Amino acid sequence: MTTLAPPPNPVQDGRHRAAAPPVSRARRLFLGAPEDPRWARPALWAILLLATALYAWNLSSITGNTFYDAAVYSGTKSWKAFFFGALDSGSFITVDKPPFALWVMGLSARAFGYGTWQLMLPMVAVGVGSVGLLYRLVKRDFGVVAGTIAALVLTLTPITVAINRDTNPDPILVFLMLLGAAALLKAVRTGRLMPLVWSAVAIGFAFNTKMMQAYVVLPAFFLVYLWATNLSLGRRVRNLAVATAALVVSSAWWMVIVDLIPASSRPYIGGSTDNTVWDLVIGYNGFGRILGASSSVGSAGNGASFGGSSGLYRMFNDIMGGQISWLIPFAAIALVGGLVLRGRAPRTDARRAALVLWGGWFVLHFLTFSLAEGTFHPYYVTAMAPGIAALAGAGGVMLHKAFRDGSAARWGWVLPAAVAASALWAVVLLQRVSGSGTVYTVAKVVAGLGGALAVTGLLVGRFMKRQKLIGFAALAAIVALLAGPAAYSVSAATTASTNGTNPTAGPSTGGGMGGMGGGQRPSGSAPSGTKSGTAPSGTGSSGSSGGQSMGQPPTGTGSTGTDSSSSSSSESQSGRTAGGMGGGQVSSAMITYLKKHQDGATWLVAVATDQTASSIILESGQPVISMGGWSGSDNAMTLAKLKSLVKSGKLHYIVVSSDGGQGTNTEISTWVKKHGTAVSAYSGLYRLDASDVS
Repeated sequence: MTTLAPPPNPVQDGRHRAAAPPVSRARRLFLGAPEDPRWARPALWAILLLATALYAWNLSSITGNTFYDAAVYSGTKSWKAFFFGALDSGSFITVDKPPFALWVMGLSARAFGYGTWQLMLPMVAVGVGSVGLLYRLVKRDFGVVAGTIAALVLTLTPITVAINRDTNPDPILVFLMLLGAAALLKAVRTGRLMPLVWSAVAIGFAFNTKMMQAYVVLPAFFLVYLWATNLSLGRRVRNLAVATAALVVSSAWWMVIVDLIPASSRPYIGGSTDNTVWDLVIGYNGFGRILGASSSVGSAGNGASFGGSSGLYRMFNDIMGGQISWLIPFAAIALVGGLVLRGRAPRTDARRAALVLWGGWFVLHFLTFSLAEGTFHPYYVTAMAPGIAALAGAGGVMLHKAFRDGSAARWGWVLPAAVAASALWAVVLLQRVSGSGTVYTVAKVVAGLGGALAVTGLLVGRFMKRQKLIGFAALAAIVALLAGPAAYSVSAATTASTNGTNPTAGPSTGGGMGGMGGGQRPSGSAPSGTKSGTAPSGTGSSGSSGGQSMGQPPTGTGSTGTDSSSSSSSESQSGRTAGGMGGGQVSSAMITYLKKHQDGATWLVAVATDQTASSIILESGQPVISMGGWSGSDNAMTLAKLKSLVKSGKLHYIVVSSDGGQGTNTEISTWVKKHGTAVSAYSGLYRLDASDVS
């Protein structure tokens, strides 16, 4: 079989060591390859240390997404809930995503106990792992300098720092996609089938992390393999067919198993319209995200955009600009320039194949996220960051070499233009947050002045043929272009409290719809302020001296961000609420009452939405029914099902809405109010017993 030889290391990587005898794997890991510059491995370790510090700094202040936190907690109490990704340990309803990320966090919580650092440990690990993996991939084709720049850019991408400090599934998604890219590039180089199969399996696991978002990179994967692999066309097509089969199996196995299980024996599939995972795939998490439809038939859905209106400008608007767009101008110019510089290379050229892969990764994500009309959160775009980072490193080094050597004269002059474009854009972004703090003012000065000096140094160095000046100018460009992202990233790492449901970095620039839910998670505490990994005490949070219990929102607010002025009278009894959007406010005092009078029921209470249910689960440690899923519109609870649960003694209490907002199904609400007994101390709370069911 004909294979591709690895490309030689670029000469611009610096002075290499003389030939040396083979070294052990451990020595190579810590000190680097003998042929690498001496600074290479220390620089990598410094970047990995920086990434670890940013992602794990002050873990006690990290606020997770209580929606997923509750599901992880429930999974530590029930293997059935663990497998299905159920919100509650009674397995009434699942979260609206497949469960792989929950499994990863859940295994950590089962091994080390439930708490903040136990849930965050996998997220920090995969975040740092993604940085190291991207370094290896870019270095393999473009050299040490390119790999180092790519790793540093990914580390300092603001939205990546924000989401790696959260319990949303996106860090795991990005890591799995990078594993897929690594295996794909190996398959292209070697022509072997199994790396391609493993690439497909990695994307399949990514699908079971966040469904259709994992497939955004597939067109680039297919194109690169089909075009650049040194095999006959027939063998390339055959190998892609085998890999596609592996992709289907690794993606669909959990969905097929769940959909084959009778609905009566499993939880309701949250976010679906017909209680199937398939509908969730092509509806809520498929066409719903792209077209603004909530189901496969295109019905009007949740088009809530937390990142501004759809359109090609979305990545640059007031909300998204500071999160991801800093190096988009540079990456776009570097992609075009790099492809032109490799224009006459053979079809199987490894560097061009890598450029097409990273360029496709960037462009496909940019178009998908920019034009999506469905529910959109800023943190989604962390998936685009590896493409931008790889292009900044690889394309930047290629442009620098062409500029320095005077080769490809027309395109060799693109480097100063790329630096100037991104430096100017950085100044614009930082001007938007003028007055937000000294760090942003300093960053603006560094970006503007440093960018100007870098461009000037490049031009003067080229005219005067001063290679050292060009080198110093290139370093100045790196500092100037990363000053803004660094300021935002430090802010994301040091902010005492962030929105766990919709995390962002840097100062608020307004706009969007804000975050829904999220709540607060204190330093490493399990539900109700108990020690990490222990069962909840059920005493509520009123007596906690260590801060709020996990999932407990700040004093005077509901977990959904409602203002204290809207608090119900029951809330004022304890000063805190455990949830509230739809179905009324649920106070800590109410939770204590419910636990005292649970009377052997499986579920502590039934409420309208996931946000309310998740907060109660985390405070009480008990299963709670979410009747309407995330938005309150799921058909998870029917009147017949409610009557069955009440009659069997599995449920006694239900909170019904009295404000006409996101609340209980009208038929259910009417029946409960007619047949249940109102608990006068708590607004909207009703008691139901078997005798109430006719």
